[in-house]
Amino acid sequence: MSENCSHNCSECAKGCGANEKGSLLKSLPSGACVKKVIAVISGKGGVGKSSVCALLAAMSAKKGYKTAVLDADVTGPSQPKMFGVAERATANERGILPVETKGGIQLMSMNLLLENESDPVLWRGALIAGAAVQFWTDVLWRDVDLMFVDMPPGTGDVPLSVFQSLPLAGVVVVSTPQDLVRMIVEKALHMAKKMDIPVLGLVENMSYALCPCCGTKLEIFGQSKAAAAANEFSIPAVARMPADPALAGFADAGRIEEYAAGEYAGYGELLKVFREIERA
Repeated sequence: MSENCSHNCSECAKGCGANEKGSLLKSLPSGACVKKVIAVISGKGGVGKSSVCALLAAMSAKKGYKTAVLDADVTGPSQPKMFGVAERATANERGILPVETKGGIQLMSMNLLLENESDPVLWRGALIAGAAVQFWTDVLWRDVDLMFVDMPPGTGDVPLSVFQSLPLAGVVVVSTPQDLVRMIVEKALHMAKKMDIPVLGLVENMSYALCPCCGTKLEIFGQSKAAAAANEFSIPAVARMPADPALAGFADAGRIEEYAAGEYAGYGELLKVFREIERA
């Protein structure tokens, strides 16, 4: 598949086989274009997967890439809040129009379609998975270089549908240092391997805290296991992200893009993973 592929097979005459008969990959709507798709996954909730996804997207936009975020966590969408987006998505006769963040990142999330952001989505699994895939097939993504997909935790209906339906160039796995979390995250790693999707990086979130007095790294959730896990699963890049109160503050205030622009603690670590995304 060409690295310049728009992933709109219905308008392509290259015959590269990306969506050959029998494939479950879905096409974009007419006129939409996305060159590379990266999923951010975890084996369980509460590890900071959505904030890592948002930071990677903000980093991408800062580097000049036309960037998008597809929030596939349909029942627990958090991307609009972190980016400070409150407006509702609109549509025309061709499809749904993504909303743009202050930094120009294209965004689609269930919360952009609800009348009130606190309204629950009381759907069963098949409907939720279908909605996540429709954010790919029905949204008019405009000339996107890099799309980041914020996946719900676990290995259920939505991750499986996204893995099968979107042309993923790779995944980034998010974990924390605890033994229990590592065991559960392994399930996500094994799922990616079974689906033949490369794991580009492992982000160990809340890996440590910096002492405000002396700057010493305090491993508050136990000794880091990121390097050992990366070696075991042949993951090319590892990022150890600190538990940073500044990140929580920026995310809560809808200013996640400003955090990425500020070169805060952990930015250089995440950059190692982003370089693997660029190479994918």
